[in-house]
Amino acid sequence: MFYSVLKLVHILAILLWVGGMIFAHCFLRPAVAALEPPQRLRLMRDVLARFLNAVLGAVLLVLLSGAWMIGRTARQVADTGGSFQMPHAWISMAVLGVIMAAIFGHIRFALYPRLDRAVQASDWPAGGRAMQSIKTLVTVNLVLGLLTIAVIVLA
Repeated sequence: MFYSVLKLVHILAILLWVGGMIFAHCFLRPAVAALEPPQRLRLMRDVLARFLNAVLGAVLLVLLSGAWMIGRTARQVADTGGSFQMPHAWISMAVLGVIMAAIFGHIRFALYPRLDRAVQASDWPAGGRAMQSIKTLVTVNLVLGLLTIAVIVLA
């Protein structure tokens, strides 16, 4: 039962992370494009503050639950005398997940503070550059997230 609950937490955290990127990239960003830079950048800073904090928790849950589930499966195989061979889809999922987490870390701890500082200083060109960098890396992470889901579903 614990494994099932952990798998549910894992999937829900992924839904928050990838679903949030879809919402931000495909719906929020185009909608705020009509706003003037000061309003747009303030709004995006405020939305991203909430979203990035939620995703930080989701990323930690995904990494910890994923590692635990792999470890539990390996332990069960070893307890029955077998030799654990991690499926290729699991390896792909783990590698892509760690890459996504690293990209997220750069967004959260390097790019977002640049955006926040620029907005606080009313430096709209610097804020626009930070936002463009965030957009680019969110696009990369969104593609990696969708690829990861496809690998697991199609495996």
